[in-house]
Amino acid sequence: MDKIFEKFFGRVTENQHGDFFKNRTPRKMGTVKALVIVFIFFIIAEYFTLLPVNLRSPDFVFFLSFCLIIFIGLRSLFNASFDKVNKTILGVAAILMAYVFIGQLISSPIFHASSYQKQLDVDKEADFFADNEKVNYQSIPVVDKDSAERLGDRKMGEIVDYVSQFEVDDEYGQINYKDKPFRVTTISYSDFIKWFTNHGEGLPAYIRVDMVTQESEVVRLEEGMKYSHSDLFFRNINRHIRLHYPTKMVETPTFEINDDGHPYWIAPTYTYKIGLFGGKDITGAILVDAIDGSSQYYDIDKVPTWVDRVYPSDLLLTQLENWGKYTNGYFNTIFSQKGVLKPTDGYNYIALNDDVYLYTGLTSVSSDASNVGFALINMRTKESKYYAISGAEEFSAMSSAEGKVQNLKYTATFPILINAGGQPTYFLSLKDSAGLVKKYAFVSVENYQIVSVGDSVAEAEKGYYQLLSDNGKVKVDFDTKTVTAKITAIQEAVVNGNSQYYFELEGEKKTFIAPISLNSGLPLLKSGSEVTIEYVDDEASSQTVSSIQIK
Repeated sequence: MDKIFEKFFGRVTENQHGDFFKNRTPRKMGTVKALVIVFIFFIIAEYFTLLPVNLRSPDFVFFLSFCLIIFIGLRSLFNASFDKVNKTILGVAAILMAYVFIGQLISSPIFHASSYQKQLDVDKEADFFADNEKVNYQSIPVVDKDSAERLGDRKMGEIVDYVSQFEVDDEYGQINYKDKPFRVTTISYSDFIKWFTNHGEGLPAYIRVDMVTQESEVVRLEEGMKYSHSDLFFRNINRHIRLHYPTKMVETPTFEINDDGHPYWIAPTYTYKIGLFGGKDITGAILVDAIDGSSQYYDIDKVPTWVDRVYPSDLLLTQLENWGKYTNGYFNTIFSQKGVLKPTDGYNYIALNDDVYLYTGLTSVSSDASNVGFALINMRTKESKYYAISGAEEFSAMSSAEGKVQNLKYTATFPILINAGGQPTYFLSLKDSAGLVKKYAFVSVENYQIVSVGDSVAEAEKGYYQLLSDNGKVKVDFDTKTVTAKITAIQEAVVNGNSQYYFELEGEKKTFIAPISLNSGLPLLKSGSEVTIEYVDDEASSQTVSSIQIK
């Protein structure tokens, strides 16, 4: 060990009182050796940290300063001196550290409150009823992320050849697929051994959960996905992106599928737009084919329309918070707090016009359990709208719905905002202790005591409309239709453990859906049976009936 130390750092004498450098012998090519060692350290560290090689990244600048200090130390040891070159490099490292510290300081909201407030261009004149026409209940998501995880895990467990080798990622991002809300996620290698034996073929499938019908599907691929978060080395999706885009500042890639069901990774790129390191905002996105790794960068206004999630939820919520917080400057947020708004503690996603919108309520800083309005933000374009609709905040509506079924101890999902019967309405699902959706609820935003709960969306909807009428809400726009006809075709399906019957009627072009809870005689129906059904009519090609009578 002593010989090795002497070879690289030179011989140190036993003079305890002398200067360290004076007792050392300079080594040949000391600067080159120091540079090589630091370069190797830089490459190894970059492999694991994946920092962008970009001076707009404070983490990279700090890391670069650290590397310069290591270089100075090694060069001093190898050359047995602390010369002017080392002093100059040390000065550069100090300047870089000061650059990070001062840059963060001068980028803070105290100096740029107005710029932070304007980062999100919110349309305060938006018309809720014009933007949210009569909702199609065949496209309302009834499962949240937690329920989607349970449904996906259950489906994965049914495939024996997969469950022993792979596990399900917990991402389950919400997207629009063929104009319907879905949650999708990848599978991943269970451990290193499973990766070693399977990575040649790649991940063979992904999971897709229909948020309306609650049907989950393991989508098998003709060719496996070679690039994912669970892959190792240079096929790890984060490392693959960094290798091809070394200077881009990139958010965590999210999983999506295009309109053909082909898997992609969407990696938003960002920069800082306020000061040096403030006002983080998205500049574009890198799309990576999950199967072959081919990639393409798009500026934010050129991102393909099938991509649903470019702006991360936490970034949008931060910008929305700044929009409501700094309306009247920075010091107003500390003292008078005039006009200061803040997002409620929860949020959800709404599918509109084949895009995914982040939805949340806005309340005053006094936290008086009521909302003063609502915000919808497009997660692809950042188009933002504010609806000045006052009423109960979401958690009050959740408690009201849970109170209707308190004997069953169901828990409510975070609601979404819809236009039901010409009234701003919370729609939510009620889940049992196993996390499975059992009932549905409509709650009035203006008066959360107006709440209707049903075993099906159609049943809850019908009851809600009746309650609105009973409470003098004259702007109730719905059309209940009754049909008596013979069944021409019928098929049973089990959705989330509950039997539902899909059937067609003589003279009708729609497909009708009847949950088993509506009539215990449904299993006895067959082609030719005559029934009388009632449903709320809209333009959808399929309808869930609210009542059914068997002749």
